[in-house]
Amino acid sequence: MALSETENGCSGGERGESDAIVKACVLGGFSETVETRGLISSLPEVHEHKLSSESTTERFLVIMNRYQEQPHLLDPHLEWMLNMILEFVRSEKSPSSLVHLGFKFLYIICKVRGYKIFMQLFPHEVTDVQPVLDLLSRQDPKDSETWETRYMLLLWLSMTCLIPFDLYRLDGHLESDDGKAREPTMDRILAIAKSYLLVSDSPRDAASVLVSKFMTRPDVKQKCLGDFLDWSLTTVSQTNDQSMRDIMVLDGALQSLAKLFKHGKRDDLLQHAPTILQSLEQKHLSESSQAMLRKLGVKLIQRLGLTFLKPRLAAWRYQRGSRSLAANLSMSQSATVAVTPEAEMQEQEEDYDIPEEVETVVEHLLVGLKDKETIVRWSAAKGVGRVTGRLPKELADEVVGSVLDCFSFQETDNAWHGGCLALAELGRRGLLLPSRLTDVVPLIIKSLTYEEKRGACSVGSNVRDAACYVCWSFARAYEPKELQPFVTQIASALLITAVFDRNVNCRRAASAAFQENVGRQGTFPHGIDILTAADYYAVGNLNNCYLNISVYIASFPEYTKAMIDHLIAMKINHWDGVIRELSTKALHNLTPQAPDYMATTVLPQLLPKAVGTDLHSRHGAILACAEITHALFKLGLQTNRTVVDIISSECVDALKNIHQMLHDKKRYRGFGGELMRPAMCGLIEKLSLSKMPFKNDPVITGWQWLIDDTINTLHLVSSGVRDSITVAVVSALSALCEEYYQAEPGQADSQMQDVLVSQYTGGLTSPQVATRCGSALALGCLPRFMIHSKLKQILEGLQQICTITQKEGSLTEARRDAVRAIAQVCVKAGVCANGSPDSSLCSENVADVYGALLDSMNDYSTDNRGDVGAWVREAAMTSLMEVTLLVASGAAEILSPDLVKCTMCCLAQQAAEKIDRYRAHAGNIFLRLLHGTEPAVPHIPHREELLNIFPIDTTTSLNWNAPSQAFQYITQLLGLPQYQCHTLLGLTVSVGGITESTVHFSSLSLFDYLRGIQDNSAALTQFGNTLLIIFRDNIRNDRVSVPFLKMLNQMLANSCFEIFTTEENHHFCVELLTLCKEFKKTKDISKLRACIDVFCGLIQFQGEVRKKVLSQLLMLLCHSFPVIRKTTASQMYEMLLTYDDVIDPEVLDDVMTLLSDTNWESDLATVRTHRNQLCDLLGVPRPQVVAKSSVQVS
Repeated sequence: MALSETENGCSGGERGESDAIVKACVLGGFSETVETRGLISSLPEVHEHKLSSESTTERFLVIMNRYQEQPHLLDPHLEWMLNMILEFVRSEKSPSSLVHLGFKFLYIICKVRGYKIFMQLFPHEVTDVQPVLDLLSRQDPKDSETWETRYMLLLWLSMTCLIPFDLYRLDGHLESDDGKAREPTMDRILAIAKSYLLVSDSPRDAASVLVSKFMTRPDVKQKCLGDFLDWSLTTVSQTNDQSMRDIMVLDGALQSLAKLFKHGKRDDLLQHAPTILQSLEQKHLSESSQAMLRKLGVKLIQRLGLTFLKPRLAAWRYQRGSRSLAANLSMSQSATVAVTPEAEMQEQEEDYDIPEEVETVVEHLLVGLKDKETIVRWSAAKGVGRVTGRLPKELADEVVGSVLDCFSFQETDNAWHGGCLALAELGRRGLLLPSRLTDVVPLIIKSLTYEEKRGACSVGSNVRDAACYVCWSFARAYEPKELQPFVTQIASALLITAVFDRNVNCRRAASAAFQENVGRQGTFPHGIDILTAADYYAVGNLNNCYLNISVYIASFPEYTKAMIDHLIAMKINHWDGVIRELSTKALHNLTPQAPDYMATTVLPQLLPKAVGTDLHSRHGAILACAEITHALFKLGLQTNRTVVDIISSECVDALKNIHQMLHDKKRYRGFGGELMRPAMCGLIEKLSLSKMPFKNDPVITGWQWLIDDTINTLHLVSSGVRDSITVAVVSALSALCEEYYQAEPGQADSQMQDVLVSQYTGGLTSPQVATRCGSALALGCLPRFMIHSKLKQILEGLQQICTITQKEGSLTEARRDAVRAIAQVCVKAGVCANGSPDSSLCSENVADVYGALLDSMNDYSTDNRGDVGAWVREAAMTSLMEVTLLVASGAAEILSPDLVKCTMCCLAQQAAEKIDRYRAHAGNIFLRLLHGTEPAVPHIPHREELLNIFPIDTTTSLNWNAPSQAFQYITQLLGLPQYQCHTLLGLTVSVGGITESTVHFSSLSLFDYLRGIQDNSAALTQFGNTLLIIFRDNIRNDRVSVPFLKMLNQMLANSCFEIFTTEENHHFCVELLTLCKEFKKTKDISKLRACIDVFCGLIQFQGEVRKKVLSQLLMLLCHSFPVIRKTTASQMYEMLLTYDDVIDPEVLDDVMTLLSDTNWESDLATVRTHRNQLCDLLGVPRPQVVAKSSVQVS
């Protein structure tokens, strides 16, 4: 249900996105009062009908669940809801189904608000005890449909147990009317509690609440407490955690004991505590396989520990005075700390007698901190905090020391997590004295970056999250002056986690902890400014954190080096490649903040790692060296210094030697090579862009060898990283040529030019597809001076692999990349109308270039991956646009009208096809060429009509991806003669396709167009002729012919050619019939079915052609495939119902009976007899059986 703005405090007006998200989650009050009253009031009417009761319950559940996060909003309304439902429950006239439905509604409210609050609203007068008890006694504990009733009754009974009268007063005369003794109320309640502690569903939890309320009554604890505890211990000792039944029983017993020790008086329970502790030790719950049992064990042990210790607040605890945020932000010194005088503290400590069992309790809690489940560790942490709060200062300090032992690198991530939770609890309760902060803060700083690799991933995100919680709790626990010495460390660590942590929850937790410290402490440097940039929503995007927020934070000198050092130490060697690459880009962006530190300290640290043994460190270090060097080069440009002036000669030599050292150690081989090769290519690119003085140095030969070897071995690389390696290689080659292969500015080193062009054009004919791709893209990236005088050779090589389509259909990727490279080479070479075909795009070679690209627009090759030819078509569309715009801007006179027409028609065809992505690509390019003014493309056919169909605003408003928008525009091109054939060819596969939305909207638009030309005989005849041309040209092309038949069937069914049916033997119908007859010998079921549909549609045409159509259908009634015979009979039956003038009315009934009653799937001899009867009735000659032809149409 939509929330109204006034009801929920959401005011109008334009606000930021984050503000809108917050507002959407915050409700102002319970706004469904009227509807809720209506739902509850309707219970007496709906309870008898299962469907209506379920829908009512579901609606009530939806309303209540909206308040899960703000349940307090229900508080003013709980009482009237409870009273309305209890009216039905208490009424003696209410049937059981209404009672159960009422309790189900109560449970839903209770679940949202929480049982502790909601149960207090139950009436608990003396008069309520007996009715509730009786109602509960009548329930069936095994009925799984009504467990909510038992759950709520147990909670209600828990409240009635609070009446301040002895229960024996309620018994009266224990003799009933029939003379049998009645059971006392106390015994009845105890029996019910025990029985429900043993069940396997939710009422077990409510029974433990009942025990905690009932057993703590003064009259009950005198008579029953000891026996109940004995029963509980017996139950615990006699069960194990192997069977599910025993697990449930043990769960109930432990829950009841934990709640009993929580609510009971210490004086009553102290005498029993040692026995229970001993029993729990013997049970060894910490070794149980069930996390819930271990949690309950920890919970019970901490309650026992609190029972052993007197309930007093430790006088030595740290107490922060003022909690005012305003005071902290204004650095007010008015906060006072309440300190107990030393003398008084010592006096209180003297009479502190600590039982021996407390040591056992603390030991169990410390073991619980290291449990493998979070719920156990969290319970143990709370227990440590509670128990420590009652210990003397010396013993409490020992506990803190034991907790700090969790932070050992010999411990698991579970121990670190438990330790963080415990420290947060201790700090929050004032039990971690400021004197301990010197030990604690370094451990928390380590925890904020804790990560331990496990196999292919890592663990530790929960530790980092808990460490953020510790920092958050410290902000609230300590005075600013106590944390002042550690502010720099904590602030830097939190910001590093907020910006660089891989896990989004940790980044957000760190941001929240930093915000709390800024507000509570007021001492964090530049806190408010940083919070504005690194808030909860901003840190949600990892790229934004690494590349933008980090730069802003590093602009404050307090954080710059800490962030850089963290990236170098922890992130460039991270197990996740994405983090390593982001880290190196971040280092590039951070370099301007500390250029000298990067050049003199960071780079010398990275260079040894770049040739080290660890693969991930090596990968990250190489990329980092590349990025930092390039960043230093860009900084040098601003001060007219070269990169060698900024970094030391030792670093320059080390950068130069990285390749040779990796090659000597064979680091380019195997799995590691998949990381080393692109990383080294990245280094080559950045060092080339940084103009390192390596010209004519042997290292250039080594770098070129790496590039060439990588291209030649691309097929050995796993497919997942092949594209990224190719991109890195091509970028490296382009930068390398630009910097080191120019003899003079703008003139290539002729020797290297000959070698490279020959090598890569030769690679285009490699048997490996990946090598062809790499070679094509390498040719495409060469600078202009390398292409000069070699353009003809390059284009011939690229055009050659573009034309191979049928023989080598598996080379799709190579054709795609060759098409891309053609455009790249042409753009690099430039255009000159009268230029040399060896140096630029000119009148002599423009037709060949367009020919290759236009041929690629018709690449519809498929393999087991589907329509892979679409990759080539997409690349061809892009390349055509780039080349057309290039020629139009430089030498429009060489752009012939025929080339432009073919380009626009092919784009129109693609814009009418069925795949959304490629339709959108084609449509956008079509509009780009049509509306382009700088340059304007000449000779576009029907330009004026096109501008009317596609106004300038369609370039931004038209969503080509949406069939509902695209086809209503594209079908208008059918009215333009030069576009009609191509557009209709594209529409054919859309209208006859299988995607429902595409078929629906394309056919809708097509029929709209056809309706518009129904009265125009010439236009309809032209359209029919175009249809026949497409059918004739693609009759053996299944990609077009099958959708064409489906589209034709839709046209005939919608009477699109009605004016043709008035003329006998219309040539359109005759031609269609002749072409369709070509399919009758095919073995393809889908083709045959489509043909049957078309034949049935053609029956509406008059003259001799109708007899021929009937003859074809009657022959299909004796087809060798039974399914075709059956389909034909069914379609003919429908046809005769639709077109009632086809046959003589006198024989119509006989024909219909034969078609419907005959089993057309029986043997051919029987079927042929019935078929011949139909021939006689319809006046069609009986088909003669002929010998099978040796040639069959597919």
